[in-house]
Amino acid sequence: MKRKTIYTVLIIICIIGFWLFENFYTPANYSKQGNKNITAPLDAVWLPSSTYGDIVSHEFFMLSYNEPYEQAEWVAYPLKKSHLTYDDRERPYFIEDPKVKSKSADWRNYRGSGYDRGHLCPAGDRRFSEYAYNETFYTSNISPQDREFNAGIWNRLEQRTRYWCKKYGDLIVITGGVLRPGLEEIGEEDVDVPDAFYKIIIKKRKGSPEILSFLIPNWESNQPLQNFLISIDKLEEKTGLNFFEKQSEDWQQEVESTVDTSGWSF
Repeated sequence: MKRKTIYTVLIIICIIGFWLFENFYTPANYSKQGNKNITAPLDAVWLPSSTYGDIVSHEFFMLSYNEPYEQAEWVAYPLKKSHLTYDDRERPYFIEDPKVKSKSADWRNYRGSGYDRGHLCPAGDRRFSEYAYNETFYTSNISPQDREFNAGIWNRLEQRTRYWCKKYGDLIVITGGVLRPGLEEIGEEDVDVPDAFYKIIIKKRKGSPEILSFLIPNWESNQPLQNFLISIDKLEEKTGLNFFEKQSEDWQQEVESTVDTSGWSF
């Protein structure tokens, strides 16, 4: 009887310990020690507008955090051929971003919601180093995504982006969810669920760059990626962002009004 009581107590202690670990454990942040003022990985001329000015620079990507929606309104990053490796990496914990002034949403908001913690800067683009890979697991870099969408058409677009990088050379990528009033919310912090996600891919060339922009509803689709192309002008109407605000008016008028796929292989 005494032994049975001991086993019961041990089981209860284990259950409580597991619950405490799941709900309160937070590992140390992934930023390098003593490297608080990281140089921005992108020239500011390529960055979109920021609704609240909370722009964060990590070593391998940048973002603008939109506190009312508890996620980034955009994440921007360079994608280089040297980044595209197949190194195995151990998947770390999702943790709050220590650089977001208002505190990025806790990953537990997603638990039981039915939505994936969808990466904006993909972990698969950052396998070349453990540090770069871990950086993508800050919660400022995730957004609620339909599971079939995340594993399906969104994954296909990420893979196609890597293919273009291998084929054409270094790219710049800007991506995020379309944030607007009235969206479904999840978790205690009311993380909004975008009903569509966008991705802008920039191939820098002499003269005007070649740019593709996609807007894809947050559910799975078997349609070809070309069906989701949209001009930058129309994407700005959907998102309320000014994607190339630091470029000249002439440049914006030339580049943002049309969809040109002539320099891209689908």
